[in-house]
Amino acid sequence: MSDEDFEPKIIAFLCNWCSYAGADLAGVSREQYPANILNIKVMCSSRVSPEHVLRSFKKGADGVLIAGCHPGDCHYINGNYKTIRKADLMKKIMEDFGIKPTRLRLEWISSAEGGKFARVMEEMTEEVKEIGPLNLDGTSLEDDTDE
Repeated sequence: MSDEDFEPKIIAFLCNWCSYAGADLAGVSREQYPANILNIKVMCSSRVSPEHVLRSFKKGADGVLIAGCHPGDCHYINGNYKTIRKADLMKKIMEDFGIKPTRLRLEWISSAEGGKFARVMEEMTEEVKEIGPLNLDGTSLEDDTDE
């Protein structure tokens, strides 16, 4: 497959209360965004662990999005603040495994932001396309050099 034909697989972990509802609003509003995203509903963005992210990459994802309520609006009071700390940790772990941290994105999307959800999905798909497919077969890990 040439780089031009590459369509990334993106896993999106979406908070039940805000981001998943934002994705739903994007759908009912007929917002256009790439179809190569798999949405997974979680009760809170803080429930997404480093294991979930690494397993997503291991199973073939080229990018992972974690989306939750805006800071201060979390239905579980401080869940999204925990998510911020976890995302920083996950990016460090990804670097240790030779995966570019830019393959993980953290966004705050409310239930009323269907347009934002569609825009973020479009942006993330384009960003991951530019990086290229993730190859975790053990023979070639990513580096920060542009070739």
